Parts: sequence; structure tokens; C-alpha cells
Amino acid sequence: MYRKRIVTIIVLMGLGIGVYFMLHFYQIFFWKNTRFENEVSYVFIDTDDTLDSLSIQLEPLLKSVRNFQVAANKKGYTPRPGKYKIPKGLGNNEIINILRSRRLTVSVTFNNQERLENLAGRLSTQIAADSLSLLQAFRDPDFLQQNGFTKETALAMYLPNTYDCFWDISPIAFRERMLIAYKAFWTEARKAAAQALGLTPEEVITLASIVQKESVKASERPRIAGVYLNRLRKKIKLQADPTVIYAIKLERNDFEGVIKRVLYKDLKLESPYNTYQAKGLPPGPITMPDLSSIKAVLNPEKHSYLYFVANPDQPGYHLFAKTLIGHNRNKKRYTDWLNQIKVYR
Repeated sequence: MYRKRIVTIIVLMGLGIGVYFMLHFYQIFFWKNTRFENEVSYVFIDTDDTLDSLSIQLEPLLKSVRNFQVAANKKGYTPRPGKYKIPKGLGNNEIINILRSRRLTVSVTFNNQERLENLAGRLSTQIAADSLSLLQAFRDPDFLQQNGFTKETALAMYLPNTYDCFWDISPIAFRERMLIAYKAFWTEARKAAAQALGLTPEEVITLASIVQKESVKASERPRIAGVYLNRLRKKIKLQADPTVIYAIKLERNDFEGVIKRVLYKDLKLESPYNTYQAKGLPPGPITMPDLSSIKAVLNPEKHSYLYFVANPDQPGYHLFAKTLIGHNRNKKRYTDWLNQIKVYR
């Protein structure tokens, strides 16, 4: 009887220990370990994250970070950079499986960036790469030369849109993605349209950037594009105020300032971007044009206008003229209005 008791006790203890370890195993890997109330939470893992640094980030999301670490070590998990979606109610096993193999893409959106510096800053708020690394990749002289760009035309390669990519995409990989999108945009039909205008794709975008700055009304852009193309054909200087403003900002190295009115003294500024002084197009885009502005240049309105000025009676629109006499009359209306509302600079 005594021996039977001993055997029974040993068996029960063994069962108890087995149950304990089974429960502990289940708790570590399969018990719900999330504590957030939302349906999902997002985790961003940097390239230099370790299991320890990731655990610190996960602490507000998990009931037991220690259990997560134990499970991660048992499964041989090493953090992989990226964006991940963690639904609520998961156990560590499922969480680790997600972090191991289910990276999400992010939607990256940009438009109307005035310079590469602005573009890099905008992108750095949406992907892991910092603005300096992005800017260095965008300015890489070897890359620009190999793909037919200069430091002045480099901005032309980045077409405003929304792109899906991994959050941890490298600056070089992102640059390559944009080059592919640029080449895809320039179909044979669009290249032929540019050639018919006597322009390269980069020159189309440069002219589109001026059109973009001239009018916020997409419906009016084909007419404005037609004016500048008429002037280019007749070898008349473009005399575009937005290029003067860009030249002023470039000379001052101040792209944060706002210039509402171009003065006569500004027109004398010596700069390849000042189209009152320099013939033809400026060296490169003065901003990132919308696709509507690019298409306006490729499909301009056909007319005989050579001049235009802002219409004081219809904000956002312009008054067009075929002769200098007509233009001066329209211009006087506009300058009288500026003086009336006391816009002197």
C-alpha cells in the first residue's frame, strides 16, 4: 500500500509538472498577449532595431513583453525592418509570424515640391529614410549622368503621384522606383508629342513647371502653355514672372519667403532662371508640376496669344492678348488693382 501511494504521488506530481509546462508553453505562445483596444496597431521596425529595442516599442501594446521575448528567442526571430499590422487578440506565436513575414507597403504621396530638398523632406515623413540620405541619392552625379539628367533637371524625374512601397525602402531603391515610373510615363506617344513641339521630355516638364506656377486653374493651363510655346517658336523671351521669383529665391538662398509682386528692378537680375534676361527655357524646373500641367504642354491650346496677365475681376484666371498694345492695357488694369489693394512686394 505504501509503495502504491508513493507511485501514485510521483505520477500525480509528474502529471502536475507536465500540465504546468503545457500551460506555460501555451501561455508563452498562444494566449492573447495584446492589450490595445483598437482593432489593429501598427509597428515600424527600423534597420538598426534589435529584439531589445523592438520590445521597448511593443511594451505599450503587449500584456507581457517578457513572454514575447521568450517566444521570440525560442522561434529564433530576428527583427526585420518594415511596417507591420498587428490585430488585437493575438498570441505571441502569431505576432512573431507576422513580424517575420508580413511586411506592409505604405502609400507615399508627393506633389508641387519646389526643389529636391523639399521632396526629400516630404518623403522622410512617410518612409524610414532620412531627408539627407534621400537628397544624397537624388543628387548623385553618376546616377544623373547615366540617365540623362543634370543637377538642374533632376527634379523632373519625380512625377507627383501616390506610390506603394515598403516603409524601409532604401533611398537608392526609391530613386530607382521613380526612374521606372518616369520612363513608364514617357510613352512613345508622349515622346512624339514633345518632339513635335521641339522639346525634350525634361524641357516639357520645365515648361510645365512655369505653367503650374502661373495658374491654379487646370482648365486654363493649356491656353497658358500655348502662349509660351508661341513665344518659343517666335524666339521671343518667355518673360515669365515665376522664373524671376525663383531666381530671386535662388540668389538669396531663401525658398521660404513669399514674393507676391515682381518689381521692375527684379527683371534686371542676372540669372539663367530669369526669363526676362535669358532666352528660351530656364535650366530646369522651378517646381514639380502636376501631371495636368505636363499634359497641358503636350496638348496646348492652339491660338495666337503672346501675352497674359492676371485678371483682377476673376481671381485665378488671366487676361490674354495677341498684341503688346492689348497686353499693356490689360497689365494696367492689373497693376492698378495691385496698388488699390496695397500689394507692393
